[in-house]
Amino acid sequence: MRSTALKGLILAKPEMELHIPATAWTTTGNAGVTEQLLAFDGQSGDATLMQRYEAGACTASAVIRHEYWEEVLILEGTLTDLTLSQTFEAGSYACRPPGMPHGPYLSSAGCLMFVQTRYPSN
Repeated sequence: MRSTALKGLILAKPEMELHIPATAWTTTGNAGVTEQLLAFDGQSGDATLMQRYEAGACTASAVIRHEYWEEVLILEGTLTDLTLSQTFEAGSYACRPPGMPHGPYLSSAGCLMFVQTRYPSN
């Protein structure tokens, strides 16, 4: 899943010291799922973001695949992979290479995740 909020930005991932991010939370195309962009590289498409599922939020019913690497760490709450029929809790981590099938997802209680995406080098 790639946020439509990332399209069209022409920025390099900036150097930043610790701070409270001021960027707004934006919708992802799935009801109840929002994300906050922390850093983005307009040349590579690489992104660092927070992703939040409200209680009861669910992604589309199809299995997800994308062309970039994705690393995810659940910080709070739980997330259920409906294909695997498995629920993951805070502290759970995933590293997904391009094309790896995952999801769809449901978060009954809600969750907050730290996500990094990285496109393979050409």
